[in-house]
Amino acid sequence: MNRSSESAVSKFLPWIALAAAVGVFLFLVFNMSVWESLLTALFPDAEEVIYPRANLAQLSGEHMILVAVSSLAAVIVAIPLGVFVTRKRGRGFKGIVSDLGSLSQTIPPVAVLALAVPAIGFGFKPTVIALFLYSILPILRNTIAGLEEVSPVVKEAAMGMGMTHTQLLFKVELPLAAPVIFTGVRISLVVNVGTATIGAVVGAGGLGNPIISGLIRDNPAFVLEGAITAALLAVLIDQIIGRIEKSLTPG
Repeated sequence: MNRSSESAVSKFLPWIALAAAVGVFLFLVFNMSVWESLLTALFPDAEEVIYPRANLAQLSGEHMILVAVSSLAAVIVAIPLGVFVTRKRGRGFKGIVSDLGSLSQTIPPVAVLALAVPAIGFGFKPTVIALFLYSILPILRNTIAGLEEVSPVVKEAAMGMGMTHTQLLFKVELPLAAPVIFTGVRISLVVNVGTATIGAVVGAGGLGNPIISGLIRDNPAFVLEGAITAALLAVLIDQIIGRIEKSLTPG
């Protein structure tokens, strides 16, 4: 095998491994017999070891929708805000925006749910609002940090080549800041996967359902079923975003 072939293999090997991990996860959520065997071995005295109201494939799908919608909303809001406060016009708002981002992180999602449910009802909407507020800070901070780390020399050189401020932002600053921004998105997503389990409290579904049911019924098998799946999902998302992040890093 020549050097170019080895380089191509080494380039695609992490993606192949990641695809295999996704396949293993899908196999686990679509094959409840595996869980039944495992949980029966761990809890032989339990009357039920599998959450009866929905299978893991359905619960994982609901969970991922909660995470995807709230995280996408956080990205759409946090990145433009981070760009705005690093521009000349928005620097005066940097402190206020950062403080609001920090405040959104300090409010417990359960408290947001308690306030939102009387206003908009149970289910999907209040959970997405709580997760959205909890997801903003890492993306906002990393967007600001990434843009501020771009060398002034690089920006001056780009302006010297005749770039406008808009071209400078999209062709120089954002591409150079992209790895740092993706790190913020990665942190936000992983935290969001774990936090989204609270949605079960207000009927939003997801992997929190077996966890809450297990706590109510004193059934650790249900808790473990939901918790392990949520943890595996968080690790998988972390690896996917991490791989994308590495692909954006020069060299």
